[in-house]
Amino acid sequence: MLALRAAKTGPDLAKPGESMIRIKAQNRIARPPGQLGVLSLAEKVIRAATREQPADGVLRVELKGQKGLWPEERARVSRAVFAYYRWRGWLDERKPMREQVESALELAERYASEPQSFTDAELIARAVPGWLATVMKVTAPWVRALQTEPRLWLRARRGQGRALAEKLGDCRVLGADSLADTLEYRGRSDLFHTKEFRAGEFELQDLSSQAVGRICAPRPGETWWDACAGEGGKMLHLSDLMANKGLIWASDRAGWRLATLKRRAARAGVFNYRAVAWEGGSRLPTKTKFDGVLVDAPCSGIGTWHRNPHARWTTMAEDVKELSGVQQALLLHAAGGVKPGGKLVYAACTLADAETKRVVEGFERGCSQFARLAVRNPLALGSVPVDLLMLSPQESGGNGMCVAAWVRKTE
Repeated sequence: MLALRAAKTGPDLAKPGESMIRIKAQNRIARPPGQLGVLSLAEKVIRAATREQPADGVLRVELKGQKGLWPEERARVSRAVFAYYRWRGWLDERKPMREQVESALELAERYASEPQSFTDAELIARAVPGWLATVMKVTAPWVRALQTEPRLWLRARRGQGRALAEKLGDCRVLGADSLADTLEYRGRSDLFHTKEFRAGEFELQDLSSQAVGRICAPRPGETWWDACAGEGGKMLHLSDLMANKGLIWASDRAGWRLATLKRRAARAGVFNYRAVAWEGGSRLPTKTKFDGVLVDAPCSGIGTWHRNPHARWTTMAEDVKELSGVQQALLLHAAGGVKPGGKLVYAACTLADAETKRVVEGFERGCSQFARLAVRNPLALGSVPVDLLMLSPQESGGNGMCVAAWVRKTE
């Protein structure tokens, strides 16, 4: 069932592939493999990737087994794999796979230097599957953003962004005040092996995912529930915003995700949480009433297609419909944990109508004790509050994301 498979792929944890290519090489060989070796490994990954075994996971396993590769070679293999899926609509499937990968890399280079040599109509027709237009509005700026390589975003501990940027180097600080803790990393170092990462000084977290935490805006001493916590990216951000004070319940249906969450929390020095299994049903994991509940729901992941281009060709229109029902049920059930005057936040890294505005409208029809809160884009200073916030990669540089919020009425 797709809902179980997608139950928390989420944008928080840095994905293998384009955001995980900076892996420290072990047992380095004297001379890295040439272009043919890179293409051979890329071809191996592409042939093994399926709907059930996504390319990023296959790539991670393959690179882990290649002990002699240099970091630069790992980066080239990753780039070749993702270029293939990003430019698949232009490739001649009758040609050998290796030639297709070479063509994809050439197209990627051409787009980087001459993006206007590709017409809007061409990009819309070839870069995404045809069924997508039945579930959302497909625009040229969005599709153009999908064809660019994604940025690598970091979240520093609160108030430590500029200091971290000095330590790591090759960083762009997003903005002033709270945005100074959001960094775009442009270097080539293996961040996972830096002493700063091991000390929990930062997380790799997508920009739009960081926006969700700021919209939640939990305060120190409050009690929150991250209902679909997955591997803990947003939970760690909530804790940081709460200065590690108060309490966060973190739940997920998959025990292995919660185990990962616990390891990440230990490294980050986060202790104000309780991890608990929850299947998403009407029976909540606790009778506690919360100051705030975040439902970061499982979704089709359309908003992550610039980072995960393989998913463009494995996701189906039926998945969007199925997950819309899952999202509505999760939201309705989790709402029972919000105390009067408390906040409920819904987030999903998708832009499909059925998973965004229809879920929001369906929730309000079935749960009249909640009033919609206007949401301001925390990534854009001076932005106008809206009923439903839709973040897009062409505007923010992060994943596509929808966010809605409510307050539980006190009467």
